[in-house]
Amino acid sequence: MGSYLDKRVRRLVGRAIWEYRLIEEGDRVLVGLSGGKDSLVLLKVLAERLKVVPMDYELKAVTVDLGFGGLDLERLREFVDGLGCEWVLKTTEIGPRAHRPDNPEVPCFLCSRMRRKVLFQTAAELGCNKLALGHTKDDLIVTFFMNVLYSGEISTMVPRQELFGGRVTIIRPLALVDEEKVEAFARQHRLPVMDEGCPTRGRTKRAEVKALLERLYKMDRRVKGNIFHALGNVKREYLLDGRGVSP
Repeated sequence: MGSYLDKRVRRLVGRAIWEYRLIEEGDRVLVGLSGGKDSLVLLKVLAERLKVVPMDYELKAVTVDLGFGGLDLERLREFVDGLGCEWVLKTTEIGPRAHRPDNPEVPCFLCSRMRRKVLFQTAAELGCNKLALGHTKDDLIVTFFMNVLYSGEISTMVPRQELFGGRVTIIRPLALVDEEKVEAFARQHRLPVMDEGCPTRGRTKRAEVKALLERLYKMDRRVKGNIFHALGNVKREYLLDGRGVSP
């Protein structure tokens, strides 16, 4: 079972890379390493893939310490060193700042925005043209429903997204991988999964939508696959064009 899981995760990552042109010859890829299972699995698979594919690209990792105090930085360093990658640590107070009582914004929104800014700046500093993030198939589905329910739009994350005139491209090599497979892969390889210590973790609208979807998945195992297929099977002629629709 373990061998099948290992091969399945790696094949799905390879398929995403090929189908969406996520990594190409000569790329300099920066992986956002948070210490969570998704980013650990992503870095491991990409680092080990580099040794067997006939493609030359550079791989680096960056950890943005949000200041919650939950990261074991030495374990992270040992993990990255074991993969033979360069690791950069960015120490910040983003977490406590986003959770200050006088912050008028939702903590998760501000935290995500400031962390993304640090990631972009680091990519520029290191001369990286690709920023790899550990979002899974489940993240794409949840984001779709978050945008429908709370932003009033039909959109989601995409596997490849060019920004700043093409100077940096966000890539999501785990876009075809279910979260449960990522979690099982992390357990199988005994990856040093850690929690940043965010006080609002598990108590957000995103967590509520995720829990709702998981109940639907239990009712019919075909639901998740159908939703994911629907994200790329849009019949625009059966959607409203926006005219005359009240906000």
